[in-house]
Amino acid sequence: MRMVTGGKDSPEVEDVGSEYGLVKAAEPLNITDPATDYAMHLDRPPTFLQRYFHRFNVLVLNTGHHWNNRGKLNANRWVMYVGGEPIRDRKLAQIGNAKNFAVYSVIKWLDSQLPHHPQLKAFFRTISPRHFSNGDWNTGGRCHTSTPLAGRDKVSQDESDDSVVAGAVKGTGVRLLDITALSQLREEGHISRYSLKASDGVQDCLHSWLPGIPDTWNEILYAQLLVAD
Repeated sequence: MRMVTGGKDSPEVEDVGSEYGLVKAAEPLNITDPATDYAMHLDRPPTFLQRYFHRFNVLVLNTGHHWNNRGKLNANRWVMYVGGEPIRDRKLAQIGNAKNFAVYSVIKWLDSQLPHHPQLKAFFRTISPRHFSNGDWNTGGRCHTSTPLAGRDKVSQDESDDSVVAGAVKGTGVRLLDITALSQLREEGHISRYSLKASDGVQDCLHSWLPGIPDTWNEILYAQLLVAD
């Protein structure tokens, strides 16, 4: 929504999250129990994709940081499933491996559907970089540098910093929106400690609040759409 609205209300952009079922992240194991756990199927595309795929013209997917927070999965009572059953493979149950497995699974499914939907242009956006130093977001880490392009002012590498997504889309019809390395240059562009609560020891390095970063993402997406046409 932020990408297509430019960060402000736009009458031509309609929020259809509830209509498309985007508010439901997982499948309740017992719909009669308010305290039930929820199945998060790593090997299945989200329900909204399966149900409304034929209505999409442009699809941009992304994932990343919340996988690093096991507490978020536990708080939402999400249980990781593969093959319709809770994961029993300890290696796959490791959160990093689970994330990678899910990325490859959804891209493989998406690629298999593209021949049946020639109107659709599908993209997977790489991860937004973290800029914390001396700790993480909740352990005293800092990300409130105030100088733009303090480290460097250009991206000279050929490979993506998000090797998992880059590897997953390779050879498929899903296009890569590679924003990781260029966003790394703008470590001053986050909310940082300047949030509404401004809690001590907690900083936000993921949500951009200065012009430039989401705007550049939009320009890359627009350029890709022109190429796809």
